[in-house]
Amino acid sequence: MFQNILKQRYRLVFGYLGNLFIFFPILLLIPLSYCIWNPSTFAESLSFIVTAFLSFVMGLVLKMTMRVKPGSAITVQEGAIVVLFSWIIAILLSALPFVIGGYLDFTQAVFESTSGWTTTGLTLVDVEKIPGTFLLWRSLMQYFGGAGIAIIMMSAILGPSGLGLYKAEGRMDNLVPNIKSSTRTIAVIYGSYALAGIVMYVLAGMNVFDAVNHSLTALATGGFSTRTGSIGEFNSIFIEIVTIVLMILGATGFGIHYALWKKNFRAFWKNGEPKLMFVILAVFTPLLMTGTLTVVYSSGAERFRHGLFQTVSALTGTGFSTVDFVPWNQFGIYLIVLLMIFGGDLDSTSGGLKQYRLFALIMILWLEIRRYFLPKDALLKQEIWKGETKRYIDDSLVKEILLVFSLYFFTYAVGTGILMSYGNSMVLSAFEFASALSTVGLSVGITSPGAPAGLLWTETIGMFLGRLEFVVVIYAITKLLRDGKIIFRRRRNA
Repeated sequence: MFQNILKQRYRLVFGYLGNLFIFFPILLLIPLSYCIWNPSTFAESLSFIVTAFLSFVMGLVLKMTMRVKPGSAITVQEGAIVVLFSWIIAILLSALPFVIGGYLDFTQAVFESTSGWTTTGLTLVDVEKIPGTFLLWRSLMQYFGGAGIAIIMMSAILGPSGLGLYKAEGRMDNLVPNIKSSTRTIAVIYGSYALAGIVMYVLAGMNVFDAVNHSLTALATGGFSTRTGSIGEFNSIFIEIVTIVLMILGATGFGIHYALWKKNFRAFWKNGEPKLMFVILAVFTPLLMTGTLTVVYSSGAERFRHGLFQTVSALTGTGFSTVDFVPWNQFGIYLIVLLMIFGGDLDSTSGGLKQYRLFALIMILWLEIRRYFLPKDALLKQEIWKGETKRYIDDSLVKEILLVFSLYFFTYAVGTGILMSYGNSMVLSAFEFASALSTVGLSVGITSPGAPAGLLWTETIGMFLGRLEFVVVIYAITKLLRDGKIIFRRRRNA
């Protein structure tokens, strides 16, 4: 009896994954729009059509063989399984065009697609040689990966019962009571910013193709560029200003955006994340200017220009660059590593530890300091806001922060050690793996087409874990192992 129930639950999970396979070809065919302006690239882009066909067929097979009752709800742990496999499927399908087209081998292609979907921005492709369809595909991966696969497909896959998947991907802000409405709200906000970014880039001097790509990747805090020299190749203050605005918008939580769209400025000011972000920018920009960039630039204006841009790029997890890190001293490298670890807002497109947790940690420390000067029986409460939702600091919040911090730094230590085992210095290894684990994309040259496969797989796993923030992976694996153990025992006892 129990085994039949378990079987039905997994039919539900695979049914939802079938929806992903059916939905994914729509995304794969979008890059072909580039062929309208450049028909000569169509033959080189047939790999997208082949991949889309394979995905659609696999989706139909799953949907036909895994039929479930209409309106079946999904639990948080089942949602974690769907999210985990959705990301794996999206990454593998996205890698296929690069492999079929002959531009990357399998390891490199998986690395590139993982870097895309996780909005990291570390890259192995030569952007000057690869067709425009692939450049657009890289940008689309980051744009949709920034919002989250679970969020993008919410309406089509789960409808109003989708809260399990919504929570499983780590989103806290249930913006409106209905999940479909939440998805539409995020799509409207996200899409409006992207369109505004395209217009502003064009006005700043970019061509339309570059503007589309950079608006998508800046807002997604992804960092993929159509130029080898990233944003710095344009050498335009106006383009850099537009990029800074988009990066900050992308690193701001969806709940805060929603509050602003509703003109709920009171809720905005109650949130600690925006305040902490600007405090960090105000502290680290002059530190970078005076501690590192004085050696590189003689002009104070240039030091401020590049110092502010790189501080925002690292903190938001975008990874765009206007400078070469080779002449930097170790103090500057250290500051960038710290910024990458800090990350942007929770429920944003950024990676890292997230500023909600950092702000909560500061409030916890402040609460303990206050308790030290008060009687032992004094009752103190410290509230903390996320979007329009208020929460009080309690043991559960402390445990959540401790869990994420512990998993992050353990993974960071292991990953840095593996990169060092390939002959890289500790400083450079710490920088590169912080960039991968915090899904930033800045590089000191360790990541390259000639890098060993083991190093690339280490960074790939780091990007994947950093984007899903460990917990969803633990949820999913725990659920799979527990159910597998139950099935194994029942079959053995049968």
